[in-house]
Amino acid sequence: MDQKQTVLRLSAEKLYAQELEALRESDRDAKPAGWQLSPKAVLTFITGGKAGGTLITPKYIGNKRLIEMAIATLLTDRALLLIGEPGTAKSWLSENLTAAIHGDSSKVVQGTAGTSEEHVRYSWNYALLLAQGPSDQALIRSPILRAMESGGIARFEEISRCASEVQDALISILSEKTISIPELGREVAAERGFSIIATANTRDRGVNEMSAALKRRFNILVLPSPSSIETEIDIVRRRVAEISANYELKAAQPDDEAIRKVVTIFRELRSGLTLDGKEKIKPPSGVISTAEAISLLTGSMALAGSFGSGQLSDEDVAAGLQGAIVKDEEKDRIVWKEYLENVMKKRGASWRSLYSACTEMNG
Repeated sequence: MDQKQTVLRLSAEKLYAQELEALRESDRDAKPAGWQLSPKAVLTFITGGKAGGTLITPKYIGNKRLIEMAIATLLTDRALLLIGEPGTAKSWLSENLTAAIHGDSSKVVQGTAGTSEEHVRYSWNYALLLAQGPSDQALIRSPILRAMESGGIARFEEISRCASEVQDALISILSEKTISIPELGREVAAERGFSIIATANTRDRGVNEMSAALKRRFNILVLPSPSSIETEIDIVRRRVAEISANYELKAAQPDDEAIRKVVTIFRELRSGLTLDGKEKIKPPSGVISTAEAISLLTGSMALAGSFGSGQLSDEDVAAGLQGAIVKDEEKDRIVWKEYLENVMKKRGASWRSLYSACTEMNG
């Protein structure tokens, strides 16, 4: 059976294998050391276009210049740091850049409070270490060390969630491009093509603030929320179609009106202001991002396909909205009720059915 039919989530290099192959075949520009595509072909993979007769779907919809700057950074000895609000596609862009450049996006360090220096450098298989002492067989290479040895790209997700000593372990790696393994009496020097793409969430500021010394080792790009409602609608429409097809949801795609309503609600709650700028709105406690809108609509499709007619109804959307917005039961329920009564209720007949379904869900 095709792996696409059995795996819940394919890596970008497997999901878009046909597109990458078409780009490799049609790519006539010079390829940097360790890259499988030229910079222009990587840009086409990320922003969309054509390769021969193959349509290349856009993986990131937004400012094209930002993507050019990201690719240009990875041509140098500088690492790349993508920062932004939750749901601004930092991890998605990181994965797809790595897939396009090296064909392997699996070398990932996930930053958490429990991430240690060993996750950045190396650790040991202690059974082998006790049995035969320090050896290559006993060495457990971190994703960063493996990327250095192969001239690949390592991804460091949510770097600002790590303790300062873990972040500082990166400073020498990014400066010297080596990792010392004193137990084996050697240093590993990075092959050409090695780099790191890190991501950081602006909501995490103050958790473990990155030092100035570490920031200087990165070129920093800020990924903004979608600039216009039309851009956000386009992103949501494309990703919902991709994800629902992968999950084989037994429901029709949401129509443009349903997507526009969800995106409108999210943009207004996120900004604290109605789209016409006439009324201020209390924002909820949770994240109201584009990614959340995509998740809401795919979840609503699952409801419609499993327990409804297969056509997305206002009741299905209302159930998703309730779960996405009311994260803090006491505070968010009040915020959501005020939005329903002060904004949605006044929007006329086209919103009446959704308003009624949301009011019923909110009790």
